[in-house]
Amino acid sequence: MTSQAETRNKPVQVIAIDGQGSGPVFEGLGALSAGASSRLLIDYPEPQRSQILDYLFKPGYGAALQHLKVEIGADVNSTDGSEPSQMRSPADRDYTRGYEWWLMQEARKRNPRIILDTLPWGAPGWIGNGRLYSKDMAEYVADFIEGAKKTYGLDIAYTGVWNERVYDATYVKTLHAVLKQHGLATKIVCCDEYPGKTFDQWEVVQAMQRDPALKDAIDVVSVHYPWVYNHSTTPQAAKEIGKPLWASEDQPNDGGGPIVSRDWPVGGRLLAKLYNRNYLEGGFTKTEIWSPITSYYDILAAPNSGLMYANTPWSGHYDVQAAMWVTAHTTQFAQPGWTYDDPSSGYLARGGSFVTFLSPEKKEWSTVIESIDAHESQTIRLRPVEGAPGQIVHVWQTNATKTFSHITDLKLTQGSFALDVEPDSIYTVTTTTGQGKGDAVPPAAAGFPFPYSDNFDSSPLNKAAKYLSDQDGAFEVQPCRGRAGQCLTQVITLKPTPWSPLPDPFTLAGDAEWKDYTVSVDTQIPLAGKATLFGRIDSANVFSGEKANYPGGYGLILQSSGAWQLISTAFGKETLVLASGELVPDNHSETAPWHHLQLKFAKSSIEVSIDDKEVASVASSGHEHGMFAIGGDWTSTQFDNLAVNGNEK
Repeated sequence: MTSQAETRNKPVQVIAIDGQGSGPVFEGLGALSAGASSRLLIDYPEPQRSQILDYLFKPGYGAALQHLKVEIGADVNSTDGSEPSQMRSPADRDYTRGYEWWLMQEARKRNPRIILDTLPWGAPGWIGNGRLYSKDMAEYVADFIEGAKKTYGLDIAYTGVWNERVYDATYVKTLHAVLKQHGLATKIVCCDEYPGKTFDQWEVVQAMQRDPALKDAIDVVSVHYPWVYNHSTTPQAAKEIGKPLWASEDQPNDGGGPIVSRDWPVGGRLLAKLYNRNYLEGGFTKTEIWSPITSYYDILAAPNSGLMYANTPWSGHYDVQAAMWVTAHTTQFAQPGWTYDDPSSGYLARGGSFVTFLSPEKKEWSTVIESIDAHESQTIRLRPVEGAPGQIVHVWQTNATKTFSHITDLKLTQGSFALDVEPDSIYTVTTTTGQGKGDAVPPAAAGFPFPYSDNFDSSPLNKAAKYLSDQDGAFEVQPCRGRAGQCLTQVITLKPTPWSPLPDPFTLAGDAEWKDYTVSVDTQIPLAGKATLFGRIDSANVFSGEKANYPGGYGLILQSSGAWQLISTAFGKETLVLASGELVPDNHSETAPWHHLQLKFAKSSIEVSIDDKEVASVASSGHEHGMFAIGGDWTSTQFDNLAVNGNEK
């Protein structure tokens, strides 16, 4: 802290702690597990997995998240992969698929008061005959909510409409009616729209003014990324509509630029501003960050989205980033149900902002102060007005040199608490106690296991295989067809209604830095289907080419007819066919034959083998390193004996 001597000649700003709670109710800070952002977390070993969950959800330990929203999966790509559906047909119900049920349980174990929320990105193909905005979809959402309660005892407080897609007023009212018909108290959040050039993400406010039934159906007005180019997009009409406003997906990025590191110098500092200013300028009483944790491979879309970082489960390593502690500066000092104290919230004279929260009984208060834009220290005096609690306050600070540190306690002197605020910092001044900083330490990071192999025989049936990340469709372990043991099967045969990109189904793993290696797999292809084996995948960000069927790398494509191709793919570029041919058909087999596929990479040389026979050897330098994947199309292709061997460098 800066000494009083250094700042005694500078103006002192007085902040009166009103203590009356004249602002709206604070509804918490949370995060959104969606887009397969939590995929690798469930594969972490203990005790690291529990340590990560403690850092995310345990009160008085880490980020202490107060709200968790999860995706209602649909087996369709939703950013960094596809999340499983609980209803793959009208008669199908399986509330154990995927990891969101598990994550909600773990969050609730740690924080029984955590608020749970859901939102769909896509829909199974049977829904509404391919139309998401339908009665089928409303029933699908209700089923998810009922499944959470019946199977896990989880109450889902809120649900949304369709992520970042223009809302349909008739569907919103249908969803409202269906929830009521099912006796569900779940409230509707609308409409989770992204800032668009061709539509207004706030248009629903005008529609609510015109349509009382729509207004009655919507409990919360929500938008994504409302802080654009250093100002909030919230119109005055939204602040006057009489509904809570939420930034229901946000990130510490100004103007929608690339996702940045969540460590203090970049993401941490931006987030410190965002939380305060979302309320001060946008009127948002809740902010939710996508995502709670970066638990997906870096070559996928939007790396670094998480407050926390953990995407190497084989090593147990994780990173508790500064964004976690910036979040803790609010969540460990104010709870949903507290109120904003508007007279005690505003802007620092020399750069920065402050927001004050008051407990329901008006016996405790906390003020979160950020000085990110300040260039020099400044002195403030927090002066409780008559009736405001507190004879002593506790001060916590985070900046480039301190991480969620309890730096001092201040006594009431001449009716105020004097604090020297350093630039480029976040502080919490509070009358509360009970805060804490977790001390679990992870093991060192390590690369993906090499060599790697999996015959899927030890994997649980009807579940995903460890470390493989589905990018469309669903790859689950099932009994093999035509051979003993278990195989990985792509089980989705009806195309889902997509959110955005719809590549052919594939699932990937490995190390982005691998260069020279051999990848192989056995496959059985249904009639009119295909199997794909990819290596040296250097990009799997499907948003780089939303019409692309495959990731960027080298792929061996084998059709059920026996026709095959070796291709080189890159987003935004024409697919190159490097070699092709056709297998001699086996006319004696009564069932689809099994084939063994292999790609061998050695510098610029690529050797292709099918059924242990080399069918091509080519030279190409289009992809020098990358991960591997297996896949197919919307048929039930099976895979067995997946292996990677050879030199990784």
